[in-house]
Amino acid sequence: IAPLWIRMFDANAIVVDAREHLLGRLASVVAKELLLGQHVAVVRCEGLVVSGSMTRNRTKYAYFKQKRTATNPKKGPIHYRAPSRMFWRTVRGMLPHKTARGAAALQRLKVFEGIPAPYDKKKRMVVPQALRVVRLKPTARVTNLGELASAVGWKHAQLINNLEAKRKSRSAAFYEAKKATARLRSQAEAAADTGAAQAVLSEFGF
Repeated sequence: IAPLWIRMFDANAIVVDAREHLLGRLASVVAKELLLGQHVAVVRCEGLVVSGSMTRNRTKYAYFKQKRTATNPKKGPIHYRAPSRMFWRTVRGMLPHKTARGAAALQRLKVFEGIPAPYDKKKRMVVPQALRVVRLKPTARVTNLGELASAVGWKHAQLINNLEAKRKSRSAAFYEAKKATARLRSQAEAAADTGAAQAVLSEFGF
C-alpha cells in the first residue's frame, strides 16, 4: 500500500492558495469545480478571511455551537475547530453530498493548514473573484479564519506557523540556488563558441 501522502495526492489536482480569500466566495467556486469532476487541493486555509469583525463572528460561532441533537449530541451537528475543516464544511453545504454524485465530488476535495508536501512543490492558483482586495473595501472589517479558530478551540496555530517558517526558508534557499544556476548557464552560453556547430545546423535548415 502506498504511503498516505501519496494516496492523498492527485497529480492533476488544482492547488489553490486560500490566503486572503473570502471563505464563502472561494467555497462556491471550489464546489462548482468539484461537481465538474476536478480534483482540488486547498492549502493555507488558516489564511482565509470572513467579512465582519472578530466579535461578530465569535458571537455567530457561539450561537452555532448551541445547535446540537438533544438526545445525543454526538449525532451532530459537528462543530469543527480547525480552519481547514471549517472550509470543508462550507463546501459540503454547497454540494448535494447525500447523493452519490455529491459524495464523489466531496471526495475530490483536500484541505490543509499550511502547505504540506507534495503541494509545496506544485504551482498554486488564486481565485481573483474571491480575493478580499477585489471584493471588499479597504476599510471593511474582516476576521482571519485562523484567529477565529484559535479563539474557539483550535490548538495548532503555533505549530503551523513554525512549519510554514521552515517551508519558506527552504523555498528561499531553493530559489537562490535556482537563480545562481541560471546565471551560470547564461554566462556559459555567452562565452561558448558555437560558430562551427551553427554552420552545420544551418545546412539542415535550423
